[in-house]
Formats: sequence, structure tokens, C-alpha cells
Amino acid sequence: MKFKNYISSIVEDNTTLRGKIFDYTIQGLILFSLVAFSLETLPNNSEFTKFLLNQFEVFCICIFIVEYLLRLYVAPKPIKYIFSFYGIIDVLAIVPFFLRAFDLRFLRAFRIFRIFRALKLIRYNKAINRFNMAMEIVKEELILFFIVILILIFIVSAGIYFFENEAQPDDFKSIFHSAWWSIVTLTTVGYGDVYPITLGGKIFTFFVLIIGVGVVTIPAGLIGSALSQARDLEIENDKKNSNK
Repeated sequence: MKFKNYISSIVEDNTTLRGKIFDYTIQGLILFSLVAFSLETLPNNSEFTKFLLNQFEVFCICIFIVEYLLRLYVAPKPIKYIFSFYGIIDVLAIVPFFLRAFDLRFLRAFRIFRIFRALKLIRYNKAINRFNMAMEIVKEELILFFIVILILIFIVSAGIYFFENEAQPDDFKSIFHSAWWSIVTLTTVGYGDVYPITLGGKIFTFFVLIIGVGVVTIPAGLIGSALSQARDLEIENDKKNSNK
């Protein structure tokens, strides 16, 4: 038990000198591993450079695995830690190394979240806490909104397919092929790689663009309103705590 408490004081408590050294060491390895990952993408790396970068990656992975096992060991509820935000981030920092065949190395970027943990910017930041509270407040509305969006994407895909399939059979081969146009149009991105050329398609697109403005603004309005409610709740809680 004493050994577990000792490990916990290093891994979980960065107010001590040992804890700070541990956190800042992990933080440094994260930054260097991200730099090394970026260097790997350079086209003219020598074989020796590739070897060094690969060895450094192996070293970082070993450290991250040991850190994960230590955090799992000292966690009061290991299963809860595994499926927690930080637990998932820890796994995402390790798994890509063993899945190189699927080229998932970009997931290593999630290691940057360890920096936030080391600096305690997420766990104790009131702004982040308010955002979490706001997401809880508006969770049901957002779920309903995204369900409606999925239905809308299907309707728009079917509509533009009806208008443009005959005129542009290569771009609008099916409703599935039309879904790309629907998504970029509803989100008002409009890359311009595929666009309607028929009169009916253009008129239909006009109404889709109007709807798209709402698609962009509704979630922002919901979250903004929820953040305002979360701030009011936080102020009320602070007043209650100060009166006690």
C-alpha cells in the first residue's frame, strides 16, 4: 500500500518535486515525439535519420506504456480510468505505433492532451468546466439536431440527384455520390468541385443554401445559450458557497 501511495504521489500529484519532474518529462517527450513524427514526413531523409527517428519513437512508446500502466495501477477504479477522457487519450497515444500497417500515425497528435493534463489546464480550468456543463445542458438538443441533419442530408442528396443525374451522370451517379455535394453545400463550404448546371438544380441549391445557414448557426446558438446558463449556474453556486 505504501508503494502504491508512493507511485501515486509521483504520477498523479504534480505539486511535489517528483511529480513535477515526472509530468514535465512526459510533457517534453510529447513535444519531441511530435517533432520527430513531423520530421519523419520529410521526403529526403537518410536511412540513418530514419533509423534514429524510429529508435526515438520506440523509446517514447516504451515510456508512454510504462506511464499508462502506472496510472492504471494507482487509479482507484481502473476500469473507470480506462474509459475516462484521459484513459482514452493515453491509449490513443500508444496504439498507432502497433497499427502502422493502417497508417494511423496521425493519432499520435492526441498526445498533446498530456500537456494540458500536466499543466492542469483542463481539470481545474473554470472555462472548460463551464463548457462541459453547457454540453450536458444542451446534449439532447444537439443529438436531435444531428439526427435531423442526417435526414436532411439524405433528402438533399436525393433531390440534387433527381435534378442533376441526367445532365451530369458522372458527378451525380447515385444518391450516395450526391451526398458529398449535399454535405459541403449544407455546411456552406462549397468547394466548387461539383455544382448544379440545370435550372431546377440551381433553384433547388438556392433553398439548400438558405437551409445551410441555419445548419451552421443553430448549434452555435444552442451552445452559446447553454454556456450562458452554465455561467449563471456557476455564479449561483459560488454565491451559495460563499454564504455557507
